[in-house]
Amino acid sequence: MAEEAAKANIGVVGLAVMGSNLARNLASREGNTVAVFNRSPEKTDTLLEEHPEAEFIGTKSYEEFAASLSTPRTAIIMVKAGRGTDAVIDELVSVFEPGDIIVDGGNALFTDTIRREKAVRETGINFVGAGISGGEEGALKGPSIMPGGSAEAWETLGPILKSIAAVAEGEPCVTHVGTDGAGHFVKMIHNGIEYADMQLIAEAYDLIRRGTGKTPAEIADIFAEWNTGELESYLIEITAEVLRQVDAETGKPLVDVIVDQAGAKGTGAWTVQTALDLGIPVSGIAEAVFARSLSSKPAQRAASSDLPGPAEAWTVDDTDGFIEDVRLALYASKIIAYSQGFDEIVAGAEQYGWDIQKGEIAKIWRGGCIIRAQFLNRITEAYADQPGLVALLTAPYFRDALTQAEQAWRRVVIAAVQGGIPSPAFSSSLAYYDGLRADRLPAALVQGQRDFFGAHTYKRIDKEGTFHTLWSGDRTEIEAVDTH
Repeated sequence: MAEEAAKANIGVVGLAVMGSNLARNLASREGNTVAVFNRSPEKTDTLLEEHPEAEFIGTKSYEEFAASLSTPRTAIIMVKAGRGTDAVIDELVSVFEPGDIIVDGGNALFTDTIRREKAVRETGINFVGAGISGGEEGALKGPSIMPGGSAEAWETLGPILKSIAAVAEGEPCVTHVGTDGAGHFVKMIHNGIEYADMQLIAEAYDLIRRGTGKTPAEIADIFAEWNTGELESYLIEITAEVLRQVDAETGKPLVDVIVDQAGAKGTGAWTVQTALDLGIPVSGIAEAVFARSLSSKPAQRAASSDLPGPAEAWTVDDTDGFIEDVRLALYASKIIAYSQGFDEIVAGAEQYGWDIQKGEIAKIWRGGCIIRAQFLNRITEAYADQPGLVALLTAPYFRDALTQAEQAWRRVVIAAVQGGIPSPAFSSSLAYYDGLRADRLPAALVQGQRDFFGAHTYKRIDKEGTFHTLWSGDRTEIEAVDTH
């Protein structure tokens, strides 16, 4: 009797750059054999030809792909989010069996993942939405992975994902986030924080350049120095590299040759839209998204270029002092962005019934992902000390950091306003901070306005209940409203 062909313990569908890199990562880990499939068989052939050393099983159809996998069959989909994902899921469901596992590793909207998980679960097949962060390099060398799905699926999938994840301080950067859409939800928040972090860094660069006249290469040295302290992170590191780069054709700094219009792929907007639905203020993240939108409106910017601004050119008197102020303002605003992001995680977990361990999320973001940073250890420690922490920025470490940075933060925002330098993420983060610490907000007036024009009612500080004013000129009558 002929010996049965060896089977793969994991499969990958979709072999564009991210998919092929993830497949190569999987195949490079001891104990993994990887079945690969692509709708265009040429990509499958190319992957096998270019990497003959890898433990791959190439397949040409979904039936062949399913037959090449050991049970429970486990397949990771790496295709463009949307209808393409639904089409691949339908194909896999048709050839898989109850107990098998389908993993969507793309950047899917978490509500789509909730819908898909519910539909696939009815077939007895497990569906997992897994956020994968780290880009092409992370997929190949070790990403941060945020899987949702059932505990049953995690039992099989966990060891495989741990084998390919980035490692930070001896721990793999992967954890079971929660059921159905929890993984993609947390990945969405990761990307929203990423937007804020990038915008804050860009504003810091812009302020230093405009205020001090330093060249991009000189500012690169400043960022490299910052990367040795509390701001140490992947984004600070690559910022220094970008600012050092010289364009080969013109000899100019590359940053001066790149068109100043920033692109976006949607996850930042999803973060803000979801926050609005949940009633969570994520102003720093929102301003980062809006800043990209504004940058990509060349006609409006051109038409507005002659609007009046400050009468005098702006420079700073104390260069070193200003640079230190910007560093502190950047750190303070970064704390706000993470605090807002974790507020949204808490609200999402409550809304959708997920048991998300916030400290574990900070841990798996320490390596592999775009926002990896030394700073994340402080977040893990904060939630370990106070699991019910009402807001991240109130933890002792972050409270002390904000106390140290506050005056510098204010000076930077004032300087930006005086100089006519747009710094929406810096200024909105400071406004959020001041909003939280205010003993009374003008929302009382807003409630009065709402009651005047729409009878929306209000509550009082001196008695229980809900009230409505019968507005009539100078004389008013107040009535208690039965809300039951």
